[in-house]
Formats: sequence, C-alpha cells, structure tokens
Amino acid sequence: MELDGRVVVVTGGTRGVGAGIARAFLAAGAEVVVCARRPPEEPVEAAGRTADFASVDLRDAAAVAEFFARVAAGHGRLDVLVNNAGGTPYRLLGEGTAEQHARVVALNLVAPMTASLAARGHLAESRGSIVMIGSVSGERPSPGTAAYGAAKAGLAGLARSMAVEWAPEVRVNTLVLGMVRTELSHLHYGDEAGIAAVGRTVPVGRLAEPAEIGDAAVFLASPKAAYITGASLQVHGGGERPAFLDAANVNKEEI
Repeated sequence: MELDGRVVVVTGGTRGVGAGIARAFLAAGAEVVVCARRPPEEPVEAAGRTADFASVDLRDAAAVAEFFARVAAGHGRLDVLVNNAGGTPYRLLGEGTAEQHARVVALNLVAPMTASLAARGHLAESRGSIVMIGSVSGERPSPGTAAYGAAKAGLAGLARSMAVEWAPEVRVNTLVLGMVRTELSHLHYGDEAGIAAVGRTVPVGRLAEPAEIGDAAVFLASPKAAYITGASLQVHGGGERPAFLDAANVNKEEI
C-alpha cells in the first residue's frame, strides 16, 4: 500500500480493534504511534517492527495538542490519524443519568473531534488523512448503548462535514464496523458458544477479526484511496439478517 515512512497515530491502539489496526499499518511499512491512557500489556508488533506508545487523555485538549506536536516533531511528519478510541458499558438509557451518557458521547464523539483538530495542521502539511472508526450502532437502533449509537451517528456526520471543510489538504473517511472478535468479546456475547451463535447471525457466518479492520483502514489511508473522502465504508460482513425473516411462517427457504 506504499506506506513506507508514513507516520500514523492510532488512538486506543493498545488492544482489540486498535491494536489490529496498528499492526496492519506496521505491516504496510508505516511508523506507528499508539496512544491510550494506559500502556499495552505487551508491545504492539508486526513484521518485526514495534509501535511507539504515548499516554494521552483524549479528553484533555491541551495534552492532545501537545502530543501531536511531539509526534510531528519527533518523526518529522504526520500522515494518518485513526480515531479508534471509544467504547461504552451496557446501560439502558433510562437506567443512567444524563451525565453518565454524556461521558460516553464525550469519549466517542468529542474526543475524536479534539484529536482531529489538533492533528489537522500536521496532516495538511503532508496531504494526509483521517480514518474515523464508526459502528453500525450509529445506523440502527442501539438498545442498551443508546448514547454510543448516537455518538457514532454523530461521528459519521462530523467526518462528512470535515471532509468538505478540510479538502483538498486532508481526506476524512469512516469505517463503519459491525461485530469484531476481540479479547473483550465475551463481555458482549458470552462464551465461545455465544460468540459462535452471534457470528451465525452475520451473512458471512462469523465476527470480523481486528486484522481485517486494519486492512480496511490501511486502504483508506493509502494512495490507492486518493480520490476517496467523505465516504463511509461498511465493514460488517453483510450486516444483520432481518429478524422478520425468522419470525415469518411463509417463504422459509434458507437465505
């Protein structure tokens, strides 16, 4: 993907999807910096190379600006920002306070905006790009994670507007993720039987692997996607089988 020497920052890149993205960029030849509040339990490595780590609270705008300035000065450039950091606990909307839900929105929408604003000048110098990590939760009802779904819907809208405002210097795209198998999958889907059962609800028959998300992110950040900006690329294995197909008592042929 011609990313040798490019400098990439992956927020929340120490585990799960973020680590998979970081490894994909390392394998593509990029220099990678992962940031999170806590260091990884083990180094993020691929192709005999290791990502640098920096501790950053993405909710602290001054610290975020200082972090990107340090990365650009230390590496001589900044080419790609992957806004991956995020997440949410399971909490029904009526069982949480407005303040609790606001914290979810802050992490999943305000923090990516903060990072993007801090990185913009450095990315513009290199004609770089931003990849937002979105979710199908922002495109359909998200019971139990309503604030997260709302934030992800907002993130996709933000990316489209950002792509227009910051063109042609910075490209901005969104990966819309479905379910991904990570070390935390059991918290959402249960044991191996539960994970397999959930996987069968996806047309391709399984959950995504973090490496597959990484490959899609590398593509959007690469010269192969030079004319792609303001786009949302769905990486969800075909989406979700409509529930009415299983509820109906006619036309029951296997699809």
